[in-house]
Amino acid sequence: MSDYKIIDGKATAASIKAEIAEEVAHMKAAGERAPHLAAILVGHDGGSETYVKNKVLACEACGFESSLIRFEENVTEEELLATIERLNNDPAVDGFILQLPLPKHIDEQKMTMAIDWRKDVDGFHPINVGRMSIGLPCFESATPAGIIELLSRYGIETKGKHAVVLGRSNIVGKPVATLLLQKNQPGDCTVTVCHSATQNIKDICRQADILIAALGHPGFVTADMVKPGAVVIDVGTTRVPDATRKSGFRLSGDVDFENVAPLCSYITPVPGGVGPMTICSLMKNTLLARKGF
Repeated sequence: MSDYKIIDGKATAASIKAEIAEEVAHMKAAGERAPHLAAILVGHDGGSETYVKNKVLACEACGFESSLIRFEENVTEEELLATIERLNNDPAVDGFILQLPLPKHIDEQKMTMAIDWRKDVDGFHPINVGRMSIGLPCFESATPAGIIELLSRYGIETKGKHAVVLGRSNIVGKPVATLLLQKNQPGDCTVTVCHSATQNIKDICRQADILIAALGHPGFVTADMVKPGAVVIDVGTTRVPDATRKSGFRLSGDVDFENVAPLCSYITPVPGGVGPMTICSLMKNTLLARKGF
């Protein structure tokens, strides 16, 4: 095979943001308040700064209000908890995110648990995770929700298909496996989750109709791991050195794109595949928070 189709996350995200902006314009015309997303950013991590900047830009594109609350690296847990409590109780804020990672002296789990699950638009709170696992309305974790949206918008059949997920993180691997299992379209898959202790990983990957790589291991998925005609979703975004780039690095996915793509029916590129959909899902969750379940 060589007539593979690129799953264009950038174009899909732009379409969805335009749809959201239209709905928000109608809300404002009816005299309703626009959705409001707040973000808490600790320190000056380059990746986190970029993510938050992109989230602010996405809010502007969707017609949302946004606010950014910044702290230095030496912020105390008490200060963060007080800010979370204030946002929980602020009726003008529909949803908020605490940008991870946090400094080592901050307990990330304690902070996540402190967020009101009804404002947890990142979908990390155990109540949202639990509601998702049994199919109740919830805020779905942004990257998995973005993957499901791509499968839907490209009309990729999932019912009865074997989906193999590489990676078992709480942010991507576990939730995307859960969503693919649900009695939905996309969904209704038979799901296998592989991880660092999985044996015969190449053999399992070769059985996949849909292969989702979320390991953070550049170029891990090679051509000998992919069944002809498979759909390949690459979640990896690792910075690798590249002397030819002005920045000195390039983003690499978990898939050896050049050699794997000719085998696929559909494949996501890196960048421009899953990444733009993650922020888009956050916008959808914020709109949902404004409207209520």
